[in-house]
Order: sequence, then C-alpha cells, then structure tokens
Amino acid sequence: MPFDVNSPVLYVLVAIVIAFVLAQSVFFLVRAVKRAKAMGMDMAIVRRTIKKAAVFSVAPAISIFIGVITLSFSLGIPLPWLRLSVIGSLTYETTAADAALKAVGSSLGEAVSAEQFVTVSTVMMLGIIMGLILVPLLCKKIDRGLVKFQAKDKKWGEIFITSLFMGMISAFLGFIFCDITDGITGWIPVFVMLISAAIMCVCGFVIKKLNWKWLSDYALPICMVASMLLAIPITSWLG
Repeated sequence: MPFDVNSPVLYVLVAIVIAFVLAQSVFFLVRAVKRAKAMGMDMAIVRRTIKKAAVFSVAPAISIFIGVITLSFSLGIPLPWLRLSVIGSLTYETTAADAALKAVGSSLGEAVSAEQFVTVSTVMMLGIIMGLILVPLLCKKIDRGLVKFQAKDKKWGEIFITSLFMGMISAFLGFIFCDITDGITGWIPVFVMLISAAIMCVCGFVIKKLNWKWLSDYALPICMVASMLLAIPITSWLG
C-alpha cells in the first residue's frame, strides 16, 4: 500500500484528538459560565464577552489556516491540522518543518516519502514538547524572578524583557537571511519580509489615524495573505 500524507486513517486519528480538545474547551466554558452565575456576575456581560471572543478568534484562525495550506503541499492536511489546532504555533511549525525537510533533502511544496514524513513530524514534535515540560516546572519561578528584577530596577527590567523578545525575533530572522549568499534568488524572502513589514506599517497608520481598532486583530492575516500573493510575482521576476 503506497504511503499517502492524506490517508483517511490519519484524518480519523487527528479528528479524535481535535474532538477531545474541543470537548475540553466546551467543558471549561460551561464551568466558567456556571461559576459566573454563582458569583452573581451580569450574564449579559458574560454572553457579550463570549460572543466577542468567538468573533476575534476568527483573525488568528485565518493565519493558522494559511499555515495549514502552506504545509499541506508536503505534509498533507492531517498533520498540519493537528499541529496548528492543538499546541503548535504558526511561526514555529513552518520553520521547524522547513528546516527538517531541507535536512532530509526536500523542501516545502515537494512530495515526501514515508521516512521523510516520520522524520519531519518527529522533529516538529520534539521541538515543541519541551514547552509542555518546562512551563509547569520553571515558568512560575522564572516569572517570580522577573517580577523581583523589575521591582528592583524597572528600567533594566524592561530592557531585559525587550532583549528576550528581540532574541526570539532574531532567531527567526536567521532563516530569512540564511540564503542571501546564493544570489538574487536568496533575497526573495528578504523582499517578501520587507513588503509584509510595509503592509503592517500601513495597517498601523490606518488603525491610529482612522481609529479602526478592529483592524488590529486582522492586520497579521492581511499582511500574510498580501505578502504571500506578492511573493508569486517577486519569485517569477527574480527566480
């Protein structure tokens, strides 16, 4: 039987996991509503909060959907659907998958063998699983340490937090600039990044000048979709 990244068996297994996660969400939502009633909270406010949360979840869902489509060309739909629906993040999954595919002699957009699929899925799993282990063990201690540090010196505390964030961003920027020595085609990711940044600046300007606060929740997917669409003519022109 030939290997298929979109095998019905994979769909069934992924559907079971996602159904369990959705059941957890419903369980805690019901418990939260019951708790709100017991505390005497205004149920109109509670219902309005639930509706707003549901509406604003559409924006990040668009970004996640784009990630699933991007990864589906090589890994099929079930695996990206599982990864991006449960614990994975868009920035991590695409980066990890791309690095693992290159390591096994493939790339995003190319078909993979069963061995390559297992290797890529294992890399994606091992890379993200450390969060499940480290967060419950170390997060509270690290958070307390940061609070104490900021209480002693607020200025340096803010600098430290900013430095951590910039370090994380720099790690992802490495993947964008890693191929610039390969000629003009290696600059394609850089040009796409600059276009995406320009579109984000336009969104920020519109949000500030026109007071369109709702746009802040859709700025990311707008930038992603626009930059991905513009990447096609850029690649055709430079590639």
